[in-house]
Amino acid sequence: MTIEIGFVLISIIIMMIGLIREWIRPDILVFITLAMFLITNVISVEDALSGFSNEGMLTIALLFIVAGAIQKSGIAERLIINLLDRQTGSKWLLAKILTPIAIFSGFMNNTPIVVTLTPILRKWCQDNGVSASKVLIPLSYATILGGTITLIGTSTNLVVHGLLKDAGFKGYSFFELCIIGIPITMIGILYITTIGYKLLPDYKNLTETVQERAKEYLAEVIVLEDFPFENQSIEVAGLRNLKGLFLVQIIRNNEVISPVKSSTKILQGDKLIFTGLLTTIAELQTMKGLHIETGSELNLNNLKDRNIKLVEAVISDQSSLLHKRINDSNFRSNYDASIIAVHRKNERIESKIGEIILKPGDHLLILGGSDFRKRADATTDFFVVTLINNPPQLENQAKGWFSIFTLLAMVTLVTFNVISMFKAMVLMVLILFLTKIITPEEAKHSIQFNVLLLIASAFGIGAALIESGTASWLAGLLTSMAKPLGTFGLLVIIYVITNIFTEIISNSAAAVLMFPIAIEISQQNQVEPMAFAVAITIAASAGFSTPIGYQTNLIVYGPGGYKFIDYLRVGIPLNIIVMLVSLFIIYFVWL
Repeated sequence: MTIEIGFVLISIIIMMIGLIREWIRPDILVFITLAMFLITNVISVEDALSGFSNEGMLTIALLFIVAGAIQKSGIAERLIINLLDRQTGSKWLLAKILTPIAIFSGFMNNTPIVVTLTPILRKWCQDNGVSASKVLIPLSYATILGGTITLIGTSTNLVVHGLLKDAGFKGYSFFELCIIGIPITMIGILYITTIGYKLLPDYKNLTETVQERAKEYLAEVIVLEDFPFENQSIEVAGLRNLKGLFLVQIIRNNEVISPVKSSTKILQGDKLIFTGLLTTIAELQTMKGLHIETGSELNLNNLKDRNIKLVEAVISDQSSLLHKRINDSNFRSNYDASIIAVHRKNERIESKIGEIILKPGDHLLILGGSDFRKRADATTDFFVVTLINNPPQLENQAKGWFSIFTLLAMVTLVTFNVISMFKAMVLMVLILFLTKIITPEEAKHSIQFNVLLLIASAFGIGAALIESGTASWLAGLLTSMAKPLGTFGLLVIIYVITNIFTEIISNSAAAVLMFPIAIEISQQNQVEPMAFAVAITIAASAGFSTPIGYQTNLIVYGPGGYKFIDYLRVGIPLNIIVMLVSLFIIYFVWL
């Protein structure tokens, strides 16, 4: 081992620890690692920038726009809503909807599918007395499985496709992966609706939990006539920076004021609704003219009116709010909303709301003002998982179907090698702009720039593994370890390592890191490289065992009220099933 190899290995290990421990946003951490390799001359400028011009990465950017146009039409949601009608049992519900969801995921980014369907399915569960925890993990798993069917089913497929082309191979054809994707999707859905269904927990959702324990979350304080700060602002009255409490709402003459601004004035008879660490409420008892209503029948429904919405949201793993205190994020002013409670790993964080430092997957209970919906739609900092508006009524039905048929036409051209995948997506985006199905502003909102930065930076990390000789050194080490097991043993080791990486870091990053090592192993052992590439592609997508392994798992983590162990209990058997089926097919088709 050379000094350079040791430096690269230590740097990547530190990066992975940082990703697991959530030191900073994943895309920033990977970019910093890339910059360090560039500055220390481990890689050239060209190698560092290779990911930013990679065909697979650019295709992913275009696919974000295409998926946004199809999602805008509401066709997928209406199809699922129609399938939900007259369903009364969650087991039969799963059997009926998971297959079309998986098919949609084969042609669309699975994140917007899960974001869109989560509130719809939760509403159905609420109306039918079914626990959402019986439905939401299956929703995530179905989209993950469906994403393995086509080239555009998930970003991982396109990333490995781009890596293959950069390495001088032909890459994947559009339906090449369906040889594995269709069998594992069918078997996976069968598992989810039978054994997996029995392993799923039966939890209450956050709103129900808070509703039952409202007095632990909320306190009502009445402003009396002797309050010395009557007709003065919240800030002047000293109610903005209380030790453990946060003022979320004022009820005045049956009208609700929320979110509460620092400049809002207090009047006699106002009912002040506080949340946070209610054990510190004694601070209010010392203030003249404030009466704590101990016998109040306060509940969440009291906090809502026609303009105020009670919603739940999940912090994205690419959010700009990550690792910031809520007070420092200007959440109230930026989103016209107040946070009532924050749950993490299905446990409420007992702290003053403004002092909580947000992490990926945090589940927020929010009081949103009249402008909240529009502002929430314009951000990817969090995903709203409550159905605020009625489901879409297909006002853009014609444009939606046009988008779908255009996508199918592009798929046909790619399948018959008339044009490349990248050119097909460029052409489709151009058509979407010319027909005004999507505007430049909507396209900009659809693109997840943080994800693209992560993927592009990871390409540079992969280049560092190759240029430094680290990939070759690791390949030799793994080959010597697996020598007694033969080629199939090498395939198993590559699959398992990639799968473990994808459960603890980003799926695309796991694929990029393992790709150069796998190619080196195939060359050292004179084995077909495509077999190892396919193994990495499937293993990097099959993130079922942790909520952090795949973004869709993280989205349903809070809304389903899940615990970390629930993913292990339901996901590990599915991981094993998918691995066995995939390796069996790879061995007989590609080796």
